[in-house]
Amino acid sequence: MLEPKKTKHRKQQKGVGGGKRHLGTTLAFGNFGLRTLEGGTLSQRQIEAARQTIARFVRRTGRMWIRIFPDRSVTFKGVEVAMGGGKGDVIGYEAPIRAGRILFEMDGISETDAKEAMRLASSKLPLKTRFIARSRASNG
Repeated sequence: MLEPKKTKHRKQQKGVGGGKRHLGTTLAFGNFGLRTLEGGTLSQRQIEAARQTIARFVRRTGRMWIRIFPDRSVTFKGVEVAMGGGKGDVIGYEAPIRAGRILFEMDGISETDAKEAMRLASSKLPLKTRFIARSRASNG
C-alpha cells in the first residue's frame, strides 16, 4: 500500500481544507483522467482499491498514473480509553483532496475502455468524480 518512507513528524494535525484546487487540475500524462467534483480525504486503502480495479479491467494494456499520494497520518486513540495520555497511535495515511483534483490518468487504451475503468474505480471512492478526456479536459 502507499505510504511515505519517512516523515518529518510522526503525527499530524488535520488542518482545514476546502476550496477549489488550482494545481493538478489538468491532464499531464495521459489522455483520460478521473477528476473529483468535491473535496475530502482518500485513505491509502481506497486509493489502492481503485488502482487494483483499473489494473484488473485493462489487463496490462495501456498505462496508468496515480496523481495523489497519502502522506498525512491518521491516528486512533482506541475505544474506552480515558481522556488524556496524549495522541493515539498512527493507524494509516490519507490524502487530502480538494475539488477539481485529477486522481488517476490513463493512456494507450480506447476511450470507451478508459471510461468503464474509471467508472469502476470511482465506485470504490467516497467522492463524486467525473471522467475527462484530453479533448474535453479544459471544460471539465
